[in-house]
Amino acid sequence: MDKDTERQLTGWLKQAAQAGRNWQRMATLLGFANGLLIIAQAWLMANLLHGLIIDERSLSEFSTTLILLFLLFPARSLCLWGKEIAGFEAGARVRQQLRSQLLDKLGRLGPAFIQQQPSGAWSAMLLEQVEKLQEFYAKYLPQMMLVGLIPAAILVVVYPINWAAGLIFTVTAPLTVLFMVVVGMGAADANKRNFLALARLSGHFLDRLRGLRTVRQFDRLDAEVERMSMASEQFRRRTMEVLRMAFLSSAVLEFFASISIAVVAVYFGFSYLGELNFGHYGLGVSLLTGLLVLILAPEFFQPFRDLGAFYHAKAQALGAAESLIRFLDTPELSHQHQTELPASGQIELSAENLVVTTADGKPLTAPINFNVSNGELMTVGGVTGSGKTSLMQAMMGFLPYQGSLTVNGRELSELPRGHWLTHITWLGQNPVLLHGTVAENLRLADTNASDDALWQALEQAHAAEFVRRLPGQLNYLVGDRAGGLSVGQAQRLALARALLKPSPLLLLDEPSASLDKESETLVNDALSLARQGRTTILISHRPEQLAQGDQQLHLGGLNG
Repeated sequence: MDKDTERQLTGWLKQAAQAGRNWQRMATLLGFANGLLIIAQAWLMANLLHGLIIDERSLSEFSTTLILLFLLFPARSLCLWGKEIAGFEAGARVRQQLRSQLLDKLGRLGPAFIQQQPSGAWSAMLLEQVEKLQEFYAKYLPQMMLVGLIPAAILVVVYPINWAAGLIFTVTAPLTVLFMVVVGMGAADANKRNFLALARLSGHFLDRLRGLRTVRQFDRLDAEVERMSMASEQFRRRTMEVLRMAFLSSAVLEFFASISIAVVAVYFGFSYLGELNFGHYGLGVSLLTGLLVLILAPEFFQPFRDLGAFYHAKAQALGAAESLIRFLDTPELSHQHQTELPASGQIELSAENLVVTTADGKPLTAPINFNVSNGELMTVGGVTGSGKTSLMQAMMGFLPYQGSLTVNGRELSELPRGHWLTHITWLGQNPVLLHGTVAENLRLADTNASDDALWQALEQAHAAEFVRRLPGQLNYLVGDRAGGLSVGQAQRLALARALLKPSPLLLLDEPSASLDKESETLVNDALSLARQGRTTILISHRPEQLAQGDQQLHLGGLNG
């Protein structure tokens, strides 16, 4: 990773830290307080030993010193405990805000964009990659401040009593940081590769898990197990690469810290032997000075050690941030004027040389022309891949287009998507029922709907009969992916939910394609009632349904 990219990513990470800034400051303050207590503890211990050994005073004369020493231990523990709590809260606040931004972005990009990647990849981004930012905000950023504060406080104490020891600390500290940065430069790239491998593994595993029945039917279990093993092995290698970087960084820090402490110890040893006679401002090197500096020497380098231990958190955060920024910077459909439709309750649609495209401008349909008046039914047919569903996605504002697509004379791209979606009721061939009760699923269309309104919608959708047979009826708990219900029952519940939203435009994407004959008849009867007074667009492959349209639109392939 080049320095410009790393600088850009680090800037973005620090900007995102605003959500937990107060907690980070609290963590830094408590960490610095612990550093000051360490200095006080070292001073008391050095005075105690100097008095006992050099001044030959009795231990009873140091009762106050002993009491203060014993009080410092719980005080330091409280500071460290508070630092950990504050750091965790800082990371949690940032992760919560970032996940909210990612989910909002997914909502604005729409289902057409989401379907471009497997759901496992999105899960890895929202869960694993965001989770990897925790230690960066909880530990690394506060430690970056402590690396400057605690060593500076120790130097303030050391320089007035021995400038030579202070000079050794001052010279060796930058070398420690320099080698840590050099080793860590490759860690961000290793983490980036690790996240890509994780996303591929997650997507592959979730897709195969959902298609396990199909895999078994075609006797491909062994082949899929082998592919899963290969993906897992790739992820294992990437993970071990990251761990090697982390261990190497820690080893470099320990090496230079040990060398520096050894140099300080050698200096004081030769000073006590009379071989060295400098650094003491003409007063000689006392035992108090030597003990204090040697006790503080490991504490001087401890913040650098801690930073090295947390440096992998920065590498992980940089690796995660690159893909997160790329996703957040994904261009969205522009709604230039943001003008809302007048509240007329009527919808007229018109298209002229309409070509639905992907976000990068790739055409998904041939040019389309139509004009649908209020209350009319337009049926849409065509071969598979001709762009029928893409056309409906464009009508909902989820895909860009070229040419013209107007609603009541207003260009659709100029309408705020949230406002426009309130005018639409959509029903597809694969209904999505959330994990929750039947009533909770129905009230997605109208949160204030009464139980009587729910039953009325169920009656219109020919779903009331089987709902009454369910344990708990409206309080029956629907499992994940409509678990516990047949396809026909799930479709009729989705239809009842659609009926609870009295919007002027009804979009139907093959709502009876996966149903048996009986369920199809019931759903079609309910749809006939639902279409009354509404402008309706119906996608279908069935000639008898296509023939019902006031207008019939046939889509051809991109090549004619």
